[in-house]
Amino acid sequence: MAIPVYVFAGFLEGGKTSFIASVLQDPGFTVDEHTLVIQCEQGIEELEPAMLKETHTEIEYVEDEDEFDAELLYSFVKRHHPDRVILELNGMWDMEAALSNLPGVMEIYQIISIINAETFELYSMNMGQRMIQHISGADMIVFNRATEATRELIRNRNIRSMNVRASIYFENDDGTSEDYGEGMPPPYDLDAEVIEIRDEWFGVFYLHAQENPEMYDGKTVRFKGFIYRGKNIGKDEFVPGRMGMICCANDTRFVGFICKAGEFDLPKERSWQMITAKIRIEDRKQYQGPGPVLYLLDMSPAEPPVEETVMFNY
Repeated sequence: MAIPVYVFAGFLEGGKTSFIASVLQDPGFTVDEHTLVIQCEQGIEELEPAMLKETHTEIEYVEDEDEFDAELLYSFVKRHHPDRVILELNGMWDMEAALSNLPGVMEIYQIISIINAETFELYSMNMGQRMIQHISGADMIVFNRATEATRELIRNRNIRSMNVRASIYFENDDGTSEDYGEGMPPPYDLDAEVIEIRDEWFGVFYLHAQENPEMYDGKTVRFKGFIYRGKNIGKDEFVPGRMGMICCANDTRFVGFICKAGEFDLPKERSWQMITAKIRIEDRKQYQGPGPVLYLLDMSPAEPPVEETVMFNY
């Protein structure tokens, strides 16, 4: 059986090492298992030898990105025979390329990005593509040392649009924690008989429905969508959606919902349609779990919205 790997991403002095130390000392994580930590950068904080001994943890270091390959990592496994691996990546490395080098005996279990809210804007401006990797590839994102000002900044930077599946949290400078979406209700009426989604709200609707599918089960919605048909959906299905701006004008992608046409003819691909549909939450491989599936109630041709590309700001 493959060894589970917990990947910790983020830039230097973002708080990765401290977070790893807290994980290792959590009784729910460390029982009798043997952990191998592979550190690819060393900051101010260090993992204390006494703590490593107490938590049955050993450590290896890789300083050069060119040396980080399957052969070296497999040699660590043979040397230590760990039950699991914690990989602290160097924030300046290409994360996707680095993780592709894991040997077959290792399997990524979770990717956690630890980001210093104080330096988030600086790194975003100067290391934009690396920051996107750390956010878009993560299963969990933690912004630490967050203040009221940095929380507002981060929410206004469309972070959720970069990764609709990850759990996102703030670890605040006053010692409290909060969820990224806490206190941010959608701008439309979820209790309306037909939920009207204005053109400029589609991005928020898409994110909120993906994050909170149970709130939309059985609801009826009406919105304007661009029609797309992929190869991995049913013959009676199509995808109404929009192009969404992830972080800049050069970084857009299509986002939408699977829709079952039922008794209706399939709409012409690449046309704009006003869609009225009832939402059911179903397990679909395209959603990698439960997600909103639309059941078409009505459809009519529509004019394109004034702004065809949507933002994802709450």
